[in-house]
Amino acid sequence: MALPAAAWKPLRASHSYHSLDGDGSRVTHLRPADIDSASMVIRIRQPKGGRDRAVMLSIQLLHALRAYWRVYRPGPWLFYGNAKERPLAPRSVQRAVRKAGEDAGITPRVTPHTLRHSCATHLLERGTSVRHIQELLGHRSIQTTLRYTRVSPQHLSGVVSPLDRLPLERLLDPD
Repeated sequence: MALPAAAWKPLRASHSYHSLDGDGSRVTHLRPADIDSASMVIRIRQPKGGRDRAVMLSIQLLHALRAYWRVYRPGPWLFYGNAKERPLAPRSVQRAVRKAGEDAGITPRVTPHTLRHSCATHLLERGTSVRHIQELLGHRSIQTTLRYTRVSPQHLSGVVSPLDRLPLERLLDPD
């Protein structure tokens, strides 16, 4: 689920929304050095669960982060709070995401976790394997990833049965 850009205020929080939606990561403790434009990955260090990982960096997010950098020139933290020396508090992102969802008229309530679920679902619906999604989200168990992914009824209706790929004669011939 992508929120309308008009609902994203302030700019610092909007870039964290882009990151939440675009790669499913938790972004409050990112450092500028965690953005690797040469490899097109974002390094997530010591996240919940303690397993470092790399997540995809979309070209659109890279452009947005470069524009953000030109305006804010962040210090040690890419997304900082009231002072550049302190990271943006997770609660600040939660409040900003919830307000942006309300301003956009989205119901039910939108949270950073909603964006993470949405990212996983969009990846699955576009054909990304559950195993890859598991790695991107940093889950130890595939069962956790499966809880994150919700398949829409429209997507299910497009699934072709393996039986439909067999010649009809083979199905009807008892021999």
